[in-house]
Amino acid sequence: MINTVISRQSSSDSRRSRIGNRRKVSVPARLTWRDASGTLRFVSVMTRDVSDVDVFVECQVPASIPLYRLVHFQVERPAREGQELPVALREGKVLSAIYRVGPYKTSTGTPSGYALRLLVEKTQASGRRERHPLAVAN
Repeated sequence: MINTVISRQSSSDSRRSRIGNRRKVSVPARLTWRDASGTLRFVSVMTRDVSDVDVFVECQVPASIPLYRLVHFQVERPAREGQELPVALREGKVLSAIYRVGPYKTSTGTPSGYALRLLVEKTQASGRRERHPLAVAN
């Protein structure tokens, strides 16, 4: 018999402040990563919301990416113009880490989406953003 434990977050936990201000932005993008055997994988995604330091994406096809995997996130070229995207996302590939896995779809058994932490330095006091990767992955 399997016992299920249900935990509820208090209202103060669920309302904690976020690192960045999120904006609802829906643009096509792509995730690329290497799996455990070193094979290069990729999947097309749509962004759901975006901030300067993180983004939530929904997969267009079933994909299983492990938690904390380093991935390269790139908004598709035509969608970069005219959107409220952070500077780092308009420039090209951004090294990111999977920090939260969305709910699993019962039809496929894979997550419906992933929360990515963008591994870029925060905006400096001068208001100028310099893009330097904090880690390097192939």
